[in-house]
Amino acid sequence: MSSIWDAFTGRKSPSSSSSSGNLKDPADSFHPAPFDPSTAQDVSSFLSGPSLPDPSQLHPLAGLNQQTLDYLSLEDSALSDLPGSRSVLPSRGWSDDLCYGTGVTYLTALSLGGAWGLAEGLNRLPASAPPKLRLNAVLNSVTRRGPFLGNSAGVIALVYNGVNSTVGYFRGKHDAANSVLAGALSGMLFKSTRGLRPMMISGGLVASAAGAWTIARKTLF
Repeated sequence: MSSIWDAFTGRKSPSSSSSSGNLKDPADSFHPAPFDPSTAQDVSSFLSGPSLPDPSQLHPLAGLNQQTLDYLSLEDSALSDLPGSRSVLPSRGWSDDLCYGTGVTYLTALSLGGAWGLAEGLNRLPASAPPKLRLNAVLNSVTRRGPFLGNSAGVIALVYNGVNSTVGYFRGKHDAANSVLAGALSGMLFKSTRGLRPMMISGGLVASAAGAWTIARKTLF
């Protein structure tokens, strides 16, 4: 009768409590082994274990000598072999000359044009003018003179290097005559829409600049 009443009320009987007390938790009987510091592995032994791959194989360039990487430097056999083609920078042909010559000429002319515009902007207004007006005048002059001079010189250098490489290819060598002829043709082509007189003046100026560059390159380099 008491067991039925205990089932309805939820009270545990003495027999069930005694039986549950005799059961032991398995976690109470677990005793871990003492730690031995002499058996511990350091980082190097862990990384060099058989379970991990060789660190030198994780990257395709790992373990290689930098001196053995052929693509980091230009090979002498890949450079242009035409007489007189070796310039200040190593060149593999007309494409390198086109990139180097056009880029250096454009940046140089852009810097000179910016300096020209800076001086022009500072001298345009009197010193007593407000700072904002002087700054505005300088910015207008720099953005007008710099890109104009840089773009003009870049176009001339692009045509010059193309003509110079073409003439050198057909003549089989690069010399001062190629540079002067390429400068005259590129300068005349640049002013071809202005008439005969501007064409001759522009061709003479660019040919003179090309000749001076050739002499300076042979003297200094």
